Amino acid sequence: MGMSAHCESAYTEDQPVAAHVCKPARGKTSPGLDAANESSEGGPLILLGLTTSPGPRRPLFMLFLGLCVASILGNGLIVAAIRASPALHAPMYFLLAHLSFADLCFISVTVPKMLANLLAHDRSISLAGCLTQMYFFFALGVTDSCLLAAMAYDRYVAIRRPLRYATGMSRAVCTALLGTAWLVSHLHSLLHILLMARLSFCASHRVPHFFCDHQPLLRLSCSDTRHIQLLIFTEGAAVVVTPFLLILASYGAIAAVVLRLPLASGRLRAASTCGSHLAVVGLFYGTVIAVYFQPTSRYEAEQGRVATVMYTVGTPLLNPVIYSLRNRDAQGALRDLFTGRRISVVDS
Repeated sequence: MGMSAHCESAYTEDQPVAAHVCKPARGKTSPGLDAANESSEGGPLILLGLTTSPGPRRPLFMLFLGLCVASILGNGLIVAAIRASPALHAPMYFLLAHLSFADLCFISVTVPKMLANLLAHDRSISLAGCLTQMYFFFALGVTDSCLLAAMAYDRYVAIRRPLRYATGMSRAVCTALLGTAWLVSHLHSLLHILLMARLSFCASHRVPHFFCDHQPLLRLSCSDTRHIQLLIFTEGAAVVVTPFLLILASYGAIAAVVLRLPLASGRLRAASTCGSHLAVVGLFYGTVIAVYFQPTSRYEAEQGRVATVMYTVGTPLLNPVIYSLRNRDAQGALRDLFTGRRISVVDS
């Protein structure tokens, strides 16, 4: 043919595994093919969603609509109860309110679009909309991670150094922890999005996912993605793994204190609380590490969708239950909120 070419991986709607699409080498394409590629690069992306079969779409819509509403109500009630109750103006609940707010935003970034695509025939999303969704998804996910670490540190100070708790978790310290969480998360997200915005998608625009995640987009891109993958395994790993290690260190120190408690009932109660918190941490970090910290060539679309559902829907749904609804103070504040008692405290 007199034209050299190299092959890229792309997804098809009916077959989510990679299919080889050959792209002519730069500098040797015809004007017509250049125009076609340029037009393709500027076109919208197609989110294939949880399934390409029409049968399960309505049941999946009802299921995830119920989970989304329950998560939004649960986290919203926690934020309202903490603001309304003077008994919950402690550092732990200050951090919990921001965790619930972050979870409320986190699930709102991806699930509404997923629900709309389950019923709509047009599942397209512009590249700008895709990058915007990805930006807030990354930022809120890292914020969640940092806030979980801050809450673990709060429990460490309360149990290991109870006499210094007032100074160790003062309002200034809590504000600094919160500000660091939001600042680090948005800088991390901005760095990734600036690099993702430079990618070209000239092979296929069909994304085998229910939202814009960077692993399937990297598989679709016909650009060189090695620098982005290097960033994921260096800066991304540091941002995600560091809070995880801080959580493990905090709970390790808490466990050492708990094991020295003289009463078995006290050890059991503390172990139950820490165990449930660690269950959420394990669910969140286990799925995040499984999805993101692997080479793009080993990414499987089906497994990626299942794992992503666990932390985009499961974690925001479980956090209110584990962190608040098992807490007597939080239960009392929720009762006061529903009965209308002490609500005037918000305005005082």
